[in-house]
Amino acid sequence: MAVRRRPSRPSRFTPDFDPDFGDRALTDARHDIVIGRWQGVRDLLRATGDDWVRRTHRLRLLSHAAAGSSTAEAWWAAEPSNPDAAVLRAATEVVRVFDTAIAAGRGSPVNRAQLDATVEACLVAADAAPADPMPWVSLLSAARLYEGGVPRRELRGWFDELRRRDPYNTEGHTQLLRYWSARWHGTHGAMYDFARDAAGVAPPGSPLPILVQVARVEEYRYIADGALGRGPVRGFDQHWKHELAVTELRRTHERWIGGREPGRPVSPEEIADLNCLAHAACYAGQIEVARELLGMLGARASWVPWAYTGEPEEQFVRFREGLGVV
Repeated sequence: MAVRRRPSRPSRFTPDFDPDFGDRALTDARHDIVIGRWQGVRDLLRATGDDWVRRTHRLRLLSHAAAGSSTAEAWWAAEPSNPDAAVLRAATEVVRVFDTAIAAGRGSPVNRAQLDATVEACLVAADAAPADPMPWVSLLSAARLYEGGVPRRELRGWFDELRRRDPYNTEGHTQLLRYWSARWHGTHGAMYDFARDAAGVAPPGSPLPILVQVARVEEYRYIADGALGRGPVRGFDQHWKHELAVTELRRTHERWIGGREPGRPVSPEEIADLNCLAHAACYAGQIEVARELLGMLGARASWVPWAYTGEPEEQFVRFREGLGVV
């Protein structure tokens, strides 16, 4: 008598929260940092060349990996004339000074000597790598930690230096957007004005219009943190879906996604921003846009911004299944 086999259940979709977004060369270099080897990092950055988008993305993640070790310093000591070593060292110092500030707790004074030394490391890196936008991205990040902020003229100078090298650098613009947020040295209005101005001059296919959605996430975090323990914020359920939010979402989609070369694969450095746009589309109820974006992402998910609105994996899976994304 033949044994009848039960049909196997299809395996449940599982998002991939790979911090490197599929960039295997970056993963290998970060592993090298953990074991104290800097040669792989040197080779990776040399191979990246002047692809500023990819280079900025890789340096940002490498700096987080290097912050807990002496690998960046060991490389700079071994090759003091290598500009890539100076740039990574500066970016790593920025991560460390933020880690120190977080450990001290919000409201505690930042170690001014450490912050000033970090800025000096960024300026040294800028001299060592005059064409590289990353030292200026690092400076715009560190600027948030100065009590009372950085003098406007100096901040503007740093931003101008960034744009001379890479006028549509999304990471650098994001850092300045956060500087102008209500959480740091500005207001919601100042933050949105900056985001909309930057998005308005971005060329078709540039991800820079995502700044408007980044601003909406920053506002959400700020209000949610302030409402903690005091119940829901009135009208907050419309945060993602009111008329202006939907209009700006669709405009970002049209300018960025609509301007991309048809059929071009999504690169690792686009994944985080694409998750931000998909998250906004899902919560705005923009079904066709959300379905397209989740299809482009496949399994490649990022913790931010999903972690701000609930459990990331649950949301990512729920929206995919609800929209019928295969």
